[in-house]
Amino acid sequence: MTSRNRVQTALRNTLFGLFLTAAATAADAYETALTAPGAPEELQERLSGASAVMGAEASGLTTVQELLAAALSDYRTMVQVLYDEGYFSPVVNIRLDGREAASIQPLYLPAQVGKIEITVQTGPKFVFGRADVGPLAPGTEIPQTYRSGATATTGAIRDAASAGVTGWRYAGHAKARVGDQKITANHLKSRLDADIRLSPGPRLRFGKMTLTGQSDVRPESIRAIAGFPTGEVYDPDKLQKTATRLRRTGAFSTVALREAEIPNADGTLDVEATFEDLPKRYLSFGAELSSSEGLDLSAIWMHRNLFGGADRFRFEARIGNIGGSEDIDGRLAVRLDQPDKLGPDDSLYYTFEIERLNREHFSSWRTVAGVGVRRVFSDYLYGELALAASYSVADDAFGTDRKFRYVALPGKLEWDRRDNPVDARNGFFVSAQLTPYAGISGTESGARAYVDGRGYMSLGASGRVVLAGRLQVGSIVGSSQAGTSPDLLFFSGGAGSVRGQPYESLGIPVPPASDIAGGRSFLGASMELRGQITEKIWLVGFYDYGSVDADSFVDTNSPYHSGAGLGVRYDLGGFGPIRFDLAYPVDGSTGDGLQFYIGIGQAF
Repeated sequence: MTSRNRVQTALRNTLFGLFLTAAATAADAYETALTAPGAPEELQERLSGASAVMGAEASGLTTVQELLAAALSDYRTMVQVLYDEGYFSPVVNIRLDGREAASIQPLYLPAQVGKIEITVQTGPKFVFGRADVGPLAPGTEIPQTYRSGATATTGAIRDAASAGVTGWRYAGHAKARVGDQKITANHLKSRLDADIRLSPGPRLRFGKMTLTGQSDVRPESIRAIAGFPTGEVYDPDKLQKTATRLRRTGAFSTVALREAEIPNADGTLDVEATFEDLPKRYLSFGAELSSSEGLDLSAIWMHRNLFGGADRFRFEARIGNIGGSEDIDGRLAVRLDQPDKLGPDDSLYYTFEIERLNREHFSSWRTVAGVGVRRVFSDYLYGELALAASYSVADDAFGTDRKFRYVALPGKLEWDRRDNPVDARNGFFVSAQLTPYAGISGTESGARAYVDGRGYMSLGASGRVVLAGRLQVGSIVGSSQAGTSPDLLFFSGGAGSVRGQPYESLGIPVPPASDIAGGRSFLGASMELRGQITEKIWLVGFYDYGSVDADSFVDTNSPYHSGAGLGVRYDLGGFGPIRFDLAYPVDGSTGDGLQFYIGIGQAF
């Protein structure tokens, strides 16, 4: 080949390559349109949202090849959407500059694409003629969308099949499946006949739970916590409960239970459990500021799986009244939870704390040590019962250097049905505490009860307005007011009870010097109306009421006070909102002007 020929050949190859590149990128500017004459607006929006062509520009599809591929995939997508809406005789046309996309050969692409048009003729909506599914396990309920005369959709068929399989699984047939299905469309009558045949398989029992994955928790502890129901008839809820028990230890980032594909010859089904551990150590901080109480700082350090049994060791430190009207006080507390000691839903825990309290009307040193058990009744309800010993020295309205020695049985039940524990919009929360205590060395005996109930309700379909309420009730019986440690008595005022009133400002006057002591009973009520202004910002109006009494029950003659105000919440997502409240006293003689409160999380 001569030099001239070689140059000509190279030039032709270069020009051909440039032509292909131009053809591949000539679709940079194009229009898209979708029409579905007579179709409901909601269906048209769903078709447009599912279409690869309609979203091509946003997805960065520019070449002719890419647009043709998107158009070809849309035939199937459009038909699937229409079938799912009950249209089983549709006609879908997708044209690139007037040419049907399905007729364009990949080797003979157009040089460019200026407009892509999708036209959908839905045809009539079909209804079910026959809608059969079986055999069914006793008690199985099939959705009402799958019945003769109902709109025929693929979703209704899937839901019916799923309900049938689920019914058999809850009857112990873990390997139940859809065996066969026959679907016939009668286009003349716009009718769909469907017959789903289920294959239940054998009734199985739970076999062994095998452990896999990397975990530092001892295998015997995992099994003790899990309570895997070996030998019991298969039940999906029992399997889910096993996983829940393991997750709530807080030791694992992943807990996955996978059923064996093939049952054992003896009619049992093994389950493989896979675990991954969370980081061993966890540290968190908190802060709250108010005009009268000053700054409170807190920190929590947690060690997961301390002794290899998914143990949880928690160390808590708090320092309060920084810059406030009272002397600085604080608290140090430790708690060790051992979930593998008692049983699948029970755990053993140990507590120790030492606390210095400097309040407006009393000060005290207190030390408490105890051992207790925790019982989880459900995902929403748990209880605790402990045996504790405490010793405190207090200065209050009844004297100085007063000593209190108790052996107590503190018990607690907590029922939480909030939709979001850190920022609830619906549901309720109830915490009930009862602490009988026996005095030692001259200390009086008695019992302390306290209930904290909270309710939440969204107003309107948008959920942008929330009504929240709180009711607190406390009572001490048995021991006298003077014979009860002041940290057990009730005061009112401050962020936890009545905003707008100074912290623990309401108590019971003690003659002759008119000092103030806590009461043996307490009643508190709060209401908040929360309105969402933007995605992150909420405005809150609130009213708080509190009353205490020297007797064991509050009545209409008991001292009381109240406060009201406005607040702002800025949503931090999973941490809850930042809270800023301004409150002013409304009733009572304890008011001290405008109060402000800053913290993380809702007031209740």
